[in-house]
Amino acid sequence: MAASPEQNRKVITDYYAAYGTGDMTKVASFFADDIEWHIPGHHPLAGTKRGKAEVAAFFQQLGKAGFRAELIALMADENWVIDMHRGWSNREGANVDTVWVLAFRIEDGKIKEARNFSYDQAAADSFFWQAYPLKPVPERLAN
Repeated sequence: MAASPEQNRKVITDYYAAYGTGDMTKVASFFADDIEWHIPGHHPLAGTKRGKAEVAAFFQQLGKAGFRAELIALMADENWVIDMHRGWSNREGANVDTVWVLAFRIEDGKIKEARNFSYDQAAADSFFWQAYPLKPVPERLAN
């Protein structure tokens, strides 16, 4: 039986509260074991993360970049929660401040899937490239 929209909204509001504290163990407690998290763009963190450990590692990297999120709106039904939030970082040398929409699929009270959509993907790509630059080519090829 699917959860109510209110129950699903609570999963996501509680998830964002945990994210705001920086407690990545608590954040990961909201993930299904076989979660899929889809990150758009053309940058070092883009792509689909699969499984709780891989998604948690992604969030560790976001934390290193000083990335923050502030909810603007939430909508929910029995299977999905859609959020709109401000996502930003004032990291020295790399900053971003834009609006994101996430579609969360909720199953058994856990986040089973998340799909990110950026209002300004070019700004997001630029931020993540600045925050996670590649080593110079000779160093990358040496391994």
